[in-house]
Amino acid sequence: MLHLRLIVPTGRTDEVVRLVERSVGATHLVLMPGAALDPAGDVVTCDVAREAVDEVIAALRGLGIDRSGAIAMEDTELTLSAHADRAEKEAPGEGVDAVLWEKLADATHEESTFSATYLAFLSVATMLAACGVMLDNAVLIVGAMAVGPEFGPLAGISTALVRRAPRLVWRSLWTLIGGFAVAMVVTAGFAWLMNGLGLFTAAMIEADRPNTSFIWQPDWMSLVVALLAGIAGTLSLTSAKSGALIGVAISVTTVPAAANAAVAFSYQDLSQTLGSAGQLMANLGGIVLAGTLTLLLQKALWALHLRRIRSA
Repeated sequence: MLHLRLIVPTGRTDEVVRLVERSVGATHLVLMPGAALDPAGDVVTCDVAREAVDEVIAALRGLGIDRSGAIAMEDTELTLSAHADRAEKEAPGEGVDAVLWEKLADATHEESTFSATYLAFLSVATMLAACGVMLDNAVLIVGAMAVGPEFGPLAGISTALVRRAPRLVWRSLWTLIGGFAVAMVVTAGFAWLMNGLGLFTAAMIEADRPNTSFIWQPDWMSLVVALLAGIAGTLSLTSAKSGALIGVAISVTTVPAAANAAVAFSYQDLSQTLGSAGQLMANLGGIVLAGTLTLLLQKALWALHLRRIRSA
């Protein structure tokens, strides 16, 4: 169950209460008259089955409650109630299959912010990957993949494309491209510093490096892995199984490819620079394509499922 807390202007309270009462999947309705101070109004709370909450929120937004008051939602880890069990049974479909579009849009919007924290994580991940490719150390590569925050703006692009939100598309693109540009410039400077200290050498970049040579040698498998990772990452976001994102992070070669491109460029190795850039583009494009198609398919299947239930 998901818990909704609403701040409602006093004159609209009866309307909102009636809406919640007739909403399938809603229960535990509570009214606290005059409890809200800023904005002023009444507080209405209820629990809603996951598979019904998107429709309830859409109806509340249709009443303008998000503008005149407030709509807040949070997960309830445990709900022991026969009323809740009945509400979940009455709600159409399975909660795990429902996509909470408002929550997804909010999460990807936050993760697609071009912030100092985002740049710091991406730069550190890319420098860590640079150490991994120079030392041919797969463990460092995996660690760098796990640290990289780039899946946020990638998911933001897919979500914005499906919701037809061009502003979020450009915001996410800027965060993705600008972030990698900054991280690669920082990593090139890092490589120059490490070369000056004698920790990186030209011989290291030209070595065979059997454990990490795949990074600058993209092939069709690179695209296949990116597509599968995009599907898994999108499903983990829409089904609230965020633990799967770690597996997604360490299965794609975005950060290591950016790192190898930056280091190779600093040593004027054009072949590895172009190969790594190709690997980076294949992974980014594959994830966005798979994420967008997954969301479109989920949206279509859920709409079809609801039509079948309502026509039965």
